[in-house]
Amino acid sequence: MDFVSDALFDGRRLRALTVVDAYTREALTIEVDQGIKGEQVVEAVTKIATRRGAPQAIRVDNGPEFISKALDRWAYENGVTLDFSRPGKPTDNAFVESFNGRFRDECLNAHWFLSLADARGKIEAWRRHYNESRPHTSLGWLTPAEFASSAGVNPGR
Repeated sequence: MDFVSDALFDGRRLRALTVVDAYTREALTIEVDQGIKGEQVVEAVTKIATRRGAPQAIRVDNGPEFISKALDRWAYENGVTLDFSRPGKPTDNAFVESFNGRFRDECLNAHWFLSLADARGKIEAWRRHYNESRPHTSLGWLTPAEFASSAGVNPGR
């Protein structure tokens, strides 16, 4: 999990919580709001865990949303280890950093967002395209959705 920041057309802040499965390479969710608190992170991971089951571990940075009591409690109650990256070491979470670069280049930099609703719609369309239409060399030229299906993983739609 990580965050990417951008802005709407009028300069208002836009934050995107990106949750990516390192095994299947699926973008499980991209939650968009003007600000995202720990409770919203918990809502996002709860939705994912309902569909796919709780993971053994979640790699996060040391941002306030990830060191929140809400996420810590959720992780404890669900038997999930929060694996914090070392401060100043983005390579500890290299896959999500790479994903966020693609997300910025291909989606955020390519669109003009008129509102939060507009941003959510365009970002969700990009996420679905990423999961369902883009083969990855690291997955044997399968899309993340195809790879997840062939590996017997519940879909991350």
